[in-house]
Parts: sequence; structure tokens; C-alpha cells
Amino acid sequence: MKVLITGGTGFLGSRLCERLVRAGHDLCVLTRNPLARIGQAGVQFLSWDGQEWEHALAEAQAVINLAGEPIAEGRWTAAQKARIRESRVHATRQLVGRMASRLEKPAVLINASAIGYYGPCGEEEVTEADPPGHGFLAETCRAWEAEAQRAEDLGVRVVRLRLGVVLGPSGGALAKMVPPFVLFLGGPIGSGRQWVSWIHREDVVGMIEWALSHPQVSGAVNVTAPHPVTMREFCETLGRVLGRPSWLPVPAWALRLWLGEMAQVLVTGQRVIPHAATRGQYAFIYPDLQAALEAALASYSARVLPDDSQATQSRG
Repeated sequence: MKVLITGGTGFLGSRLCERLVRAGHDLCVLTRNPLARIGQAGVQFLSWDGQEWEHALAEAQAVINLAGEPIAEGRWTAAQKARIRESRVHATRQLVGRMASRLEKPAVLINASAIGYYGPCGEEEVTEADPPGHGFLAETCRAWEAEAQRAEDLGVRVVRLRLGVVLGPSGGALAKMVPPFVLFLGGPIGSGRQWVSWIHREDVVGMIEWALSHPQVSGAVNVTAPHPVTMREFCETLGRVLGRPSWLPVPAWALRLWLGEMAQVLVTGQRVIPHAATRGQYAFIYPDLQAALEAALASYSARVLPDDSQATQSRG
């Protein structure tokens, strides 16, 4: 299958490309990063700023849109919020607009979104049937998904992936969470009672492949593991996997002082249930947190933690 991908050079997209190439798909990746054009066999890289990608879109049987400015790179200034929104909404609008101008349409658009769509939810379990919440992220996700849904009027099957907290090696949420634990400074954020709806990167990629190959999959899909946990349980499990304590909480007031409005994402949470995936019989690779963290941190632990164990043995 010929697949056009945006956001294919990042933490999630690069692994997706590896898996799709291995499965025999023909990939074209749109990028604004010229260095991404080298070093990945089986993938054609095209610039967003040129005209070549429009011809590639005309030949694509599937489009996977993962483009978007990272949301956790510091305070949400007005300029940063505009970049976050426009990098998602404008890119999706541009893709769907180009689809409309082409005689041949792709069979499916798989478009990223996020569980931020639901806004803060407290203890309540939420599924794909629940309405959008309030706040900057919820409003951004709603606008983002609305642009993707316009492709349905063109006869394109649209899958809207509401991504949770993605765990994986060398990036994602763990890149920021692990270093304090290694320094014996790890602990829960805020009260620790807020819910964390997580998923391993391999399951994100697996669910994209599942959506790609199952024509009956459409609409919103919560891309989260079936067992969300509280922040306290998440940090205790992370500490256990790393062989470190989880004892030093980060007060919510300090986080708000440091990150401003963006801190709200960390001190509140959503208890998200992946009903569409379970109904569709997607087989999770990592349904439980400890196994997911062990897999995600295997290379990190092998690089960092053996030195600590050797030091302990030498002291003994």
C-alpha cells in the first residue's frame, strides 16, 4: 500500500515508518527537516514546502497525519499556543484541502488527536462516546478533529486517534520523567491522585496498523492501554523498574509557578478507556504498566543502572 505520512521523523513517526516498511508498504514522508531525507531505507522524504508531495498524495491509498508542535516544551505563551494549534489544525486543513482537489482520493485518513480532547475528568471514566471538555487542549483537539472529519464528505474513511501518554525508549514522556528518579529525586506530580492514561509506543504503532488494515474502524479511537493508573501508582511502578524510590512529590503550586497554564495538563488527568480498540479486538502488546515500563526502559537501564549495582557489590 502507498502511504503518505506527516510527522514521520519524530519519536512516534520514525518507529511507525520502520514497522510499515517492514510490512511491505511504500512510504512517502512529508517533512520540514532536510536532514530527515537521509538514513532511512525504504522511505521517500518530501518537503512540505514543495509541490512534489501533492503528486504523492494523488497516488496515496492511505494518509497518516501525525504532524504537530510538541505540547510539553515549556510555558504556553500566546505564541507557543498559536504554534501548537496551527501546526495541527492548519496542517490537517491543508491535507484535506489537497485531497478535495484531487480526482482520486485515499481510502483512509488516520489523523492524530489526543485525550486532551476530554479536558480534566477527575475520577470519571471516559470513552470515545464522551463529549469534548473545556480548556486550550480540548478546544485545540476539537478543531483538529473537525478538520480531519471534513474528509468524510469526500468519501474518505477517517480515524481520529486520541493519543494518551506515550511510553517508549529514547523519547516521549519518559525522557523527562526518568532523570529525577535516577538521581533519587523522583516522585508523583501534584496530589498523585490524578489519572494517567498511558500507552506503549509499540501499541500506538500497532493500533495504527490495525486501523489501516481494518476498513470497519472509523471515527474516534482512544489510543490508551486498557488499565489507566493514578500518578502515584505510575511513579511507584517507574521507581520499582528503575530500582529507585518514589518519595519526592512535585507540589502543584511549584509546577504552576514554573510552567504556568501548561501545568494543568500534569496536575489534572483523564481516566480514558479504549472501548473502540477492545470492541475491535485489538490485541495489546503491553496492557499492563510494569511490563510496558520494563520494555521502554530496557536500553536505558542497561546503560545506566548496572554501574550502580556494581558499585553496591564493591561496597559489600
